[in-house]
Amino acid sequence: MNRVDWNALDEAARNALLQRPTQAIAERVRLGVAQIFAGVARDGDAALQDYTRQFDGVNIANFEVSADEFAQARAQVHASVQAAIIEAAGRIEAFHRAGISKPYALETAPGMVCERITRPIERVGLYVPAGSAPLPSTALMLAIPARLAGCKDIILCTPPRQDGSADPAVLLAAQQAPGLRVFKLGGAQAIAAMALGTARVPRCDKLFGPGSAWVDEAKRQAAQVPGGIAIDMPAGPSEVLVIADSGANPAFVAADLLSQAEHGPDSQVLLLSDSTEVLDAVAVQIEAQLQLLPRAEIAQQALQRSRLILVADTLQALDVSNRYAPEHLILAVREPRAWLTRIHNAGSIFLGDYTPEALGDYCSGSNHVLPTGGAARAWSGLSVASFQKSISVQDASRSGIAAVGPCAATLAHAEGLQGHARAVELRLESLA
Repeated sequence: MNRVDWNALDEAARNALLQRPTQAIAERVRLGVAQIFAGVARDGDAALQDYTRQFDGVNIANFEVSADEFAQARAQVHASVQAAIIEAAGRIEAFHRAGISKPYALETAPGMVCERITRPIERVGLYVPAGSAPLPSTALMLAIPARLAGCKDIILCTPPRQDGSADPAVLLAAQQAPGLRVFKLGGAQAIAAMALGTARVPRCDKLFGPGSAWVDEAKRQAAQVPGGIAIDMPAGPSEVLVIADSGANPAFVAADLLSQAEHGPDSQVLLLSDSTEVLDAVAVQIEAQLQLLPRAEIAQQALQRSRLILVADTLQALDVSNRYAPEHLILAVREPRAWLTRIHNAGSIFLGDYTPEALGDYCSGSNHVLPTGGAARAWSGLSVASFQKSISVQDASRSGIAAVGPCAATLAHAEGLQGHARAVELRLESLA
């Protein structure tokens, strides 16, 4: 990782420093995804088979996971992993259940009641990446809030393994939502299938889940499909920004950076510190710990686009972080909670030396499906509310229309919409 002094850079250099790796290849990805969507729209399941053969190297006749495959999954997953899935699921459910929004009603004038009610999105499509590593944790993060929301149909796509099967740990985690259907489809073609629908894969109302730059772009294009397809958020390659002061543990910081770098070559990790000693010590630790990682080659590729950044102080580090809007933000500083009010843009925040980002990835209880690529400026991480719609309801009695009708009619006339005004005035006249 290269070390850079933030205060020695001009604005153009600062912008370049904070650019995500995927932003440089966006046009190539956009065109490639568009071709995949066109192929699925034209050829349906045949296109999905072709893309699966091309990108995953496997021939699959039937994409949907059978009851037998679900039954066999438990026997293929070690008992300790099964126990960890159940333990994590319990905390994830507890946290998400506590955050379920409640309907409310308010009498805004005598006889005028306004309400807000919630309804589950009927059919949702979940994407669980596999790539170089299956992610049963993502299946938990998606399936549990979808179940809590009450979604009627839950479709999950995950890339097939070389033998044409789905990862058994992913299948085990997916069973946290009984009745969920799993399809062995990966990448942009999986997103296209759920967005467009084919003879075998149902068309979904909203798509969820993280993935590669290709999956992220596919979700963006899915949102442009006629018919109201929605997406949870831009959720592409993983990223972490760590702010460390002079008291930080360099080994801990290096481990946190590497934990995100090993996700994939297009991941990005940044360290900001006002201590040159910490930056130097972390660089040494990264090299030492990198030798111990089985996924060292992947992490090394991500580190080539990552940075160690020297800042004036923690306050400036937070300004840079807000500008970057990281998916994950780790505050490896003394009294980290005192800085929370200064943080405006982040997907998820991890406080102090003993809160590694990996806890949030698996089992702290919060959701790890978070906005990336700077989208944390406006988007939030996944919750039960992501799987629901809110609908407003109005109920006016005779006294209610009498109380608020004149105001509505006046505003309608002011806007030149006489039909609106007349719809109110007819009712006011009937009261006389």
